[in-house]
Amino acid sequence: MSVLEQGKVAIIDDTVPLTCVITGTETVQSHTEFILRVQRGPIKENVWEIRRRYNDFVTLHENLRISGVDLPLPPKRLLGNMEREFIAERQHGLQALVNAILEHPMLAAFDIVKKFFDTVNYNRNHSESALQFVSMFLRSEPHWEVVEPLKEMGWRIRKSLFLIKPKDQPKQRLLLTWIEYGPDRLLSAKDQAAVMKLLPNIQHPSIHPFLHAIANENGALVIRDFNKDGCMRDIICKTKPTKASFLKRYCTPKSVQCFSMAEIKQYGRQILEVLKFLHDKGLAFHHLHAGNVLIEKEVCKLTDLENYMIGIPPYYKQFYSQFRKIHSSESIDVYSFGQLLYEMVFGKPLNQATIDFLPPNSPATIRSVLESILSTEACKMGLPTLEGLLSHPLFADETVRTVGIKPQLKIPSKLKETFKQYKEGSERKLKEEQKVIGQVRRLTKAKAHHSSDSERRRRKLEARKKSQKKLDLVKENGSTEIPDATTPTTPDSATSSAPAASTS
Repeated sequence: MSVLEQGKVAIIDDTVPLTCVITGTETVQSHTEFILRVQRGPIKENVWEIRRRYNDFVTLHENLRISGVDLPLPPKRLLGNMEREFIAERQHGLQALVNAILEHPMLAAFDIVKKFFDTVNYNRNHSESALQFVSMFLRSEPHWEVVEPLKEMGWRIRKSLFLIKPKDQPKQRLLLTWIEYGPDRLLSAKDQAAVMKLLPNIQHPSIHPFLHAIANENGALVIRDFNKDGCMRDIICKTKPTKASFLKRYCTPKSVQCFSMAEIKQYGRQILEVLKFLHDKGLAFHHLHAGNVLIEKEVCKLTDLENYMIGIPPYYKQFYSQFRKIHSSESIDVYSFGQLLYEMVFGKPLNQATIDFLPPNSPATIRSVLESILSTEACKMGLPTLEGLLSHPLFADETVRTVGIKPQLKIPSKLKETFKQYKEGSERKLKEEQKVIGQVRRLTKAKAHHSSDSERRRRKLEARKKSQKKLDLVKENGSTEIPDATTPTTPDSATSSAPAASTS
């Protein structure tokens, strides 16, 4: 397989979670600066320090208020705000605010949050760069023109969406997507171009069709029909894709709509079948979530299939990368299906890696599927296969309703080998990342155990026992001098301390 040359500039994985600890404060010209220690991922070396004033936190809080998430901002104080006790109390409150933001998957992925904690890597205006590339593309394809940018439609920082129209059909609306390459990209420019050329040839009733797909050295551009009703998450949250900001639509919707048992069985079967189709062709999806599933005339359609081809990290990667058993492409899609099924059933995302206690009123068949995918035991021991899920009683007897499109995807022999090696390379990279996560977790656990109260008590008790043994040994030897434990007795020292032998 043609692979990108080594030595390329590393691309940040936006799905890797950030953690932050406010380590202290410093008074600078009559105001207080809080010192933040920020870390990306599990590696301790990937850390940096930033300084923020209280007003910076206020601005961040104001920008996130639209989400409706309860974020605990410590109040302002006009007098006595430089007192030591007050500053310590405020630091504690700001730490709670930071934790609440970074532990919320949607908020943590928001560009304003990324820029607040990592200005160096998020100082570029991706929207302006995308508009430049799109403008260059439309110069070479003059039969399309931009209607408006859709700035609030998606969550990815390096992805830009535009509403466009054909000049000869001014009432028709299409969706143009520009997305930069991700850190998991492995294909060369030549293979990347061949893969993008293949995408419009995919025919499947449950894959949203591509009208146009190209790639250059910076990213990929895709055009497809625009669905005005939005994705599955829009249906759950009772909203529209262009109605309001992303955070307002999805973080705390006023009301939600759960899917019925009949819909869950039908849509679940459709999604499993299209996933099985992709894997049978040597491909994968990896980006299954409620934002990437459209429903048109009772038929589910997966969208954003190109994300897998250009190395974009999946939304649920921060969750499944914790488990060594979830390392194959199929297990990634199965895990993502479990997360999607949970959201369909309960009307809200799980927002965590596993769940071991489902509501008691959950139907037995649904409970069985969710526990086989999302329980801690399942993630540690291994997930079911797509074939196994298709034969599960929840989906086995369901007849798929389609619009009559016969699934079709002819892959040239050369690309088959490319896809095979691409999948193997992606899985190998994930295993390496999981190995690092496991090592850090074991080290952290060992340190926590070493510093725990129980371990400290055990060490103290052990020290007392050793001290008592020394005292007992001294009493047995009839000596009042306690030997130094760090200087073991040697035969030479024993001889030198014995009385000198008399000579005749």
